[in-house]
Amino acid sequence: MLTLTPSARKAVSRFIKGNADPVAGVRIAVTGGGCSGLQYGVTLEGQARTDDLVVDCEGLTILIDPASAPMLAGVTVDFQDSMSGSGFKFENPNAASSCGCGKSFSA
Repeated sequence: MLTLTPSARKAVSRFIKGNADPVAGVRIAVTGGGCSGLQYGVTLEGQARTDDLVVDCEGLTILIDPASAPMLAGVTVDFQDSMSGSGFKFENPNAASSCGCGKSFSA
């Protein structure tokens, strides 16, 4: 369904360890916005929702809402840390087009 690179898994683990509150999982979602019409979101969640798709990614719990699930099928999530900035980058085979930053796309 969804793949996290070793760099993304390491970053998520670091964010979870640095969070003061208990974390049930990492929510990866698609919402309206961004320069291409749809954007990705990554947040730490204290509790899963009843309708979430729960994905185990080598020990990390990924939470995906039903509306985002079809748009995240086959996506690879990477974390890049460079002098020009750091953040998650998404490679989406379902995207008709995407912006240069890798944070938004059109379906």
